Amino acid sequence: MKVKIFDESHEKDLEERVNLFLTNIKDKEIVDIKYQVGVSIFSEEQVYCFSAMIIYID
Repeated sequence: MKVKIFDESHEKDLEERVNLFLTNIKDKEIVDIKYQVGVSIFSEEQVYCFSAMIIYID
């Protein structure tokens, strides 16, 4: 079993990277995909962090 972790500041960037990864491992079995959003405030700006962890069998 292996994991692949992605971390992006925009949800569309995360979506593209995850889809590309899934396309490239067609012969692997996906066990689970975990998704998380983190939000913080830096000065007066909100900062988002979109992450995903893919658990798969190699």
